[in-house]
Amino acid sequence: MRSDTLVYLLFFTAFICSFPVRGQEKGKRPNIILMVSDDHAYQAISAYGHGLNETPNIDKLADQGAIFTRATVTNSICAPSRAVILTGKHSFINGKVDNVQPFNWDQESFPKELQKAGYATAMIGKIHLDGLPQGFDFSMVLPGQGHYYNPDFMVNGERKRIEGYVTDITTEYALKWLKEDRDKEKPFLLIYNQKAPHRNWKPAPEYLNLYDEMSFTPPDNFFDAETGYEGRGTAAKTQEMEIAGHAMWGHDFKFLIGPEGNKTGLDNQLKRFNKEQRSRWEAAYGPKNKAFIEKYFPGEKTFKDIKTSKKVFKDAETRDREIALWKYNRYIKDYLRTIKSVDDGVGELLNYLEENDLADNTIVIYTSDQGFYLGEHGWFDKRFMYEQSFRTPLLMRYPKEIKPGTVIDELVQNLDFAPTLLDYAKVQAPSAMQGESFRDLVSGKSKKWRDAVYYTYYEYPSVHMVKRHYGVSTKRYKLIHFYYDIDEWEMYDLKEDPDEMNNIYDDPEYAEVRADLHQKLKELREQYGDSDELQQEYLNTYLEHQSIRKEK
Repeated sequence: MRSDTLVYLLFFTAFICSFPVRGQEKGKRPNIILMVSDDHAYQAISAYGHGLNETPNIDKLADQGAIFTRATVTNSICAPSRAVILTGKHSFINGKVDNVQPFNWDQESFPKELQKAGYATAMIGKIHLDGLPQGFDFSMVLPGQGHYYNPDFMVNGERKRIEGYVTDITTEYALKWLKEDRDKEKPFLLIYNQKAPHRNWKPAPEYLNLYDEMSFTPPDNFFDAETGYEGRGTAAKTQEMEIAGHAMWGHDFKFLIGPEGNKTGLDNQLKRFNKEQRSRWEAAYGPKNKAFIEKYFPGEKTFKDIKTSKKVFKDAETRDREIALWKYNRYIKDYLRTIKSVDDGVGELLNYLEENDLADNTIVIYTSDQGFYLGEHGWFDKRFMYEQSFRTPLLMRYPKEIKPGTVIDELVQNLDFAPTLLDYAKVQAPSAMQGESFRDLVSGKSKKWRDAVYYTYYEYPSVHMVKRHYGVSTKRYKLIHFYYDIDEWEMYDLKEDPDEMNNIYDDPEYAEVRADLHQKLKELREQYGDSDELQQEYLNTYLEHQSIRKEK
C-alpha cells in the first residue's frame, strides 16, 4: 500500500471516530437519574391499572422499560426509607430507624461510591435527613418537610428562599444542573426528589380546580371502622389515620374556620403565599367550602350547631357517611392534583434526555419512599406493613438492557437500589450493603431471586399511633409481630385475602405455613443482624428523645 494512501486511511479513521455514537460512546458507563417522590402510592400511577388518575410521563418508563409489581420498602416512613435507599442497609444497621434519630452522613452510600468513581453527582429536592448531604458535587435540598409554596432550600448548605411552587422549582433546578452546571466530561448521577404528594397536599396554582367535576368512589373497605376492624388486632383498631376521623379541617381539608367556629391554623400557612397565590387559592377553595357548609350545615355560618344541621338528613348516620365521602373526595383530589405536577416534571426531564441524545445511555428510575393509603381501611398515611403502605411504585428504563414492557413480580426492595446502581456503574458495592443487585433480574439474564423480605417499623408512640412491629413477607403470605405495649401476631394469605381483612394466625389450617414463616423470620433477622435486644436499644433511645422534647 502506498504511504500517502495509508496516511489518508489513518486520517479518515480518526476523523470518523471523533464523532460520538448517538447518546454516549459505546461502553461508556451509564448516567443515572433516580426520581424519588414522597408518599406516592402505586395506586395513583396509571401504569398500575387502578384507574384513579393519568400519569402519562411516569407511565413511559413502564412502556419503554420495566414496571415492578411487588416492590416493597424495609421501613414505611420518610426519612428512614431515604436512608435505606442511600446506604443499601436496613434501618437498624444504618441507624436511621425513625424520623427522630439523627442520620450519620459519614457512612458509606452509593452516591459517595459513584462520586469516587468519577461521576458528577447532584441531589435536588427533598431528603428529610438532617445535615449537609455527602457524596454530591451539588446539593439543593428542602430543610425538613419543606413547604409547597415559596420554599426554602439548603443550597450546598446555605439557606435560600425561592419564589414559586416546590415541584416546579425542583424540576427547574434539576434541569439547570443537567444543562449548565454538571461536568459534561463525566457520567452523571442526579437524585431528583419531589416533596409531593406528601401531606398536606397543596396543589399548584394551575391545578387547584383539577378534578372538580369528578366524584371518586372510595375503596370497598373505606368504612372498615364501622365493623371495629373486625378480623384484625389491636394495632388496626388504635391507629389515628382515618380520613373521616383524624384528618383535620384546616391542615388537610383546607378550611379556615373549624367545626367549633375556631380558626384552624391554615391562615398561618397561607401567610407564606404571595398576593397572587393567595388570591387564586381562595378563589378555588372558597366556593367549594361554602357549598359544603350550605349543604351539610344549612343556616349556620360556622359548624357550631351540628344538631341543627342533622335535621335535614334522614338520620345522623346518613349525614356522617355523606360527610365522610366528601372528606375522601377532598383528600383524594388534592392528593392527585399534586401528582399532576410531579408527572409534568418527569416529562420535562425525559424530554431533556431525548432532545440531548442521552436517553439510550441513561438509567431512569421512578419510585417513592413508600406506599400510601388512598382510603383503604378508611385511612391516609403509611407506616403499617399492610400492602398499600409496604408496597411502593418502581418503574425503570434503560434501553441498553431492559426490554420495553418488562414486568417484574419479584420481591425487590428499596434496600436493593444502592447495589443495583453501583452494579450498572461497574463499581464494587461496599461489603456492608445488605441489598442485592436486580440488574440481571430486570434484564432477563436471571430469574433467581429472594423468596422473602424483612420489614421493621419503630416510630411509636407518635403521630398516627401505629404500633411498633416487624415481619416477613413472601409473595403469598405475611407474618407480622406487633410489640412494645402489646404482644400480638398477625398473618395474612394475600392470595385469598388481598385486602388483609382476616388475620389467620390462629387458624389451624395454616399451622404449617405459620411455622414456616416463623422460621423464615428467624433466618432473616439473623441474616440482616436484627434482634430483640437491638430493638430495645432503639426504643430506649427514642423514648429518651421524646422525653427531652416534652421538657423543652
